[in-house]
Amino acid sequence: MTAGRALFISLEGIDGSGKSTQARRLAEHMRARGRDPVLTREPGGAPGAEEIRRLLVEGDPARWSPETEILLFTAARRDHLERTIRPALAAGRDVVTDRFADSTRVYQGATRGDLRGLVDEIHAAAIGVEPDLTLILDMDPEVALERGLARASGEDRFEEFGLPFQEKLRAGFLALARGAPERCVVIDASEDPDTVARHVCEAVNARL
Repeated sequence: MTAGRALFISLEGIDGSGKSTQARRLAEHMRARGRDPVLTREPGGAPGAEEIRRLLVEGDPARWSPETEILLFTAARRDHLERTIRPALAAGRDVVTDRFADSTRVYQGATRGDLRGLVDEIHAAAIGVEPDLTLILDMDPEVALERGLARASGEDRFEEFGLPFQEKLRAGFLALARGAPERCVVIDASEDPDTVARHVCEAVNARL
């Protein structure tokens, strides 16, 4: 990897697709090559955003309406942007985040009602930032769901919506990738973690 301007990279995909693992491995790969990435996540990544995270990923699936979720996710994202992402990029550090705005576009905008217009309007007003590169980890929703539930992390509110919801999510992410090919790269996440990590690093190296 060569020196240059800081990159903002997001990893997206359905629950259980390996985003957290691959984000961590990508950050390690970048550090080993002389860069200084900030590894972060959504919802969360800043103190206030982490407080909001618990409201979103814990509890009954019917706890919030999709519209309320959009507002909560955007509030967390704004705090994340102000306190973590922008300062890191301004300091010349890459940012690798496990989820960003594309998750809201798919989870709330495309799978729980026709709310994409509302998501985009609020995003434009409150966030106004897109990653330089988005890696979408794609795999069989049934396998991913089993993996996600097996974690028993207590943060399984969205997994509790069941397999049909995860199938809609997958279709939503793939449609998003087709609509933004200049930014999005689809990675086959069904392979072993080392192979997936290699493909992720190759995609990032190509941008650098």
